[in-house]
Amino acid sequence: MPQNMFLATENLAVGYDKHGEPLHQNIQVSIKAGQFICLLGPNGAGKSTLIKTLSGFLKPLYGQVWYGQDKIETLSEAHRAKRVSVVLTDRLDVQNLTVFELVALGRTPYTGFFGKLMKKDVELVLHAIEEVGLNGYAQKPIDKMSDGERQKAMIAKALVQETPFIILDEPTAFLDLPAKIEIMQLLRRLSRNKNRGILLSTHDLEMALQIADKIWLLAQGRTLQEGIPEDLVLSNDFKCFFEREGIEFDNITGSFLYHNIQRKPISIVGTGVASTWVSRALYRIGFEPVIDKCEWKVMVNSDHNPYYSLYFKDQPLGKHHSIEELLNAITEQGKKNK
Repeated sequence: MPQNMFLATENLAVGYDKHGEPLHQNIQVSIKAGQFICLLGPNGAGKSTLIKTLSGFLKPLYGQVWYGQDKIETLSEAHRAKRVSVVLTDRLDVQNLTVFELVALGRTPYTGFFGKLMKKDVELVLHAIEEVGLNGYAQKPIDKMSDGERQKAMIAKALVQETPFIILDEPTAFLDLPAKIEIMQLLRRLSRNKNRGILLSTHDLEMALQIADKIWLLAQGRTLQEGIPEDLVLSNDFKCFFEREGIEFDNITGSFLYHNIQRKPISIVGTGVASTWVSRALYRIGFEPVIDKCEWKVMVNSDHNPYYSLYFKDQPLGKHHSIEELLNAITEQGKKNK
């Protein structure tokens, strides 16, 4: 196995009942140094089961998990703690523990549970706290922090464990959108700057498309698919894994479209940000923006004070200075046409 390969599986099968059917089998994946990988799949797909198997908390039903040149079952818990650090999805609920004390627990594989922190350990803890953006928070109680700040502290704890490989199960599950973006960017940066292999499970497909080096797709009854985001889109794997009735994955925009309805064509003339948001708004109310000539047309003036000129069958229906005004005018004209 290549020296920079942190983890690899061989014909892996995962599940909870060794006498029953595996949740997933024939899993062949690997993670290299500096690689940022997102595991995606719907609820109940078995993401946590796979994460726990790769972390060593669950035994494979059959097949192998390799950490570098070593099979996972040959490593003691102490040795495994120096190869992989794990951040699980559970909400952190602790009392009377500061950020410094929590992060310092990551040094346990080197100091022992009751071991004393040496100067190097203290320096590593403080540096990790600073690295995740919690500078000045070292003595702040964990229970007085936001969910996003607590998650950063858990990532700092994983960093001071000094493992080449970090696994995170739904690290952004309880966070609002800005905090999710911040955590994902932080992890992506750490994989690059620290040459760590990072694997995380997430439900956020659109963010994973933008940030992951590779994506693993997992769903019940399907073989795990892995590849770079662009190849998975072009091969229609995202469509196969995630589309449901009324939910469509758009290969062009890389996002989900939530309305499966018969759309009316509308021509949009103009470019720039204003045109983009007009198109989105029109799509939301049941139109399909096209470049061909059709009954409906919107001309977008994208100057400093944008306005929108609406036409129906080449007849002008006025200028509108907000997208809301434009939509109201289209709705009113639509009522007249019925």
